[in-house]
Amino acid sequence: MYIAVMGYGVVGSGVVKVLQMNRDHISRKSRHGTIDVKYILDIKEINDENAHLVTKDFNDILNDSEVHVVVETMGGLHPAFEFVSACLKAGKSVVTSNKELVAEKGLELLTLARANQVNFVFEASVAGGIPVIRPISGSLNGNEIQEVAGIINGTTNFILTKMIDENMDYNTALKLAQENGYAEKDPTADVEGIDACRKICILSALAFGKHVYPGQVYTQGISKLELKDVEYAGDLGYVIKLLARSKKIGDQISVVVTPALVKKSSMLACVNGVNNAVLVRANAVGEILMYGPGAGMLPTASAVVGDVIDCCNHYMRPKFFGWLEDASEDFVRDYTESETSLFVRLSADSDKAKINELFGNVQFIEKEDIAFLTPVAVEKELREKLAVLGDKVKSVIHVTDF
Repeated sequence: MYIAVMGYGVVGSGVVKVLQMNRDHISRKSRHGTIDVKYILDIKEINDENAHLVTKDFNDILNDSEVHVVVETMGGLHPAFEFVSACLKAGKSVVTSNKELVAEKGLELLTLARANQVNFVFEASVAGGIPVIRPISGSLNGNEIQEVAGIINGTTNFILTKMIDENMDYNTALKLAQENGYAEKDPTADVEGIDACRKICILSALAFGKHVYPGQVYTQGISKLELKDVEYAGDLGYVIKLLARSKKIGDQISVVVTPALVKKSSMLACVNGVNNAVLVRANAVGEILMYGPGAGMLPTASAVVGDVIDCCNHYMRPKFFGWLEDASEDFVRDYTESETSLFVRLSADSDKAKINELFGNVQFIEKEDIAFLTPVAVEKELREKLAVLGDKVKSVIHVTDF
């Protein structure tokens, strides 16, 4: 069976490599025998052994009836959305690793796939090589999922690991991440939580059945964190992770991406370096953790190729996958209406008597600054109390129950 790959960057070239490297093994897994790449679409010149497969004309793929599955690893919304839409309308299944595309246009593309009796799948769009999408959308179908939380950005996890384990300040850790190829020259999408936001939108839609858009999710990155926050959190028995979290509350969900304190005893606290993990809480299975390499050429390509084999095996046999509904305006609730505890760091000259008056008797960490954990309460109410303390407040971070 022939496929095409659109985009020959790190992931796209990895997909071709895995298909070639494991050709015999893959042929035994495929109902249609060997899976061969017929086209590689890319605007740049390619000078490796696959150069003869390159086309710069998307129509070569679109109009070739021998190509039944198309892999999209271009990234971004445009022209990826237009190309993927055209492939689905032409009766070609599509596999993508593009989290921006799925987060913004997933419902539209899933609907289009169903209308044309093909498949649109995206295991590699969240957590790289870790099987996450299939377990949530399939293996856990007998459960009512209550919560999904994840460390789903390797760049920020690498930086935080250096801050926690080596007392390295944020800027130095970021520079090291860039030198090691873990962070882009412009790291904004990673360090400000944008990448993690797109991924939790996808997980939320799978877990709770309605499309969630990035614009609905409160998102805060790690660029404002200081070593003091890491140190004081450690003294209180926690580590700080950038967590993407989605929780069902009645008929609504609360979705946020923020730095958060995680108990040192938590499974998530042990996820270090560029590794990712997704924790699921469900009413039958309880609490499970899916862990592994969240990025990289071959781990991500592994997930893509798994989807390719699945699409080939379901050629002319579309399967139900994904979600059916758009989110209503109030489906994602205001995160400040949910209950939480907050880690608060203040200047050393803050009025502790006033703090105790506002929050009850709290345990203080007293060093160069002072820090404490608030009791669990509605976040909006906690924030109103903190406003009384004015510019004495230096840092406020969510505390989880993980």
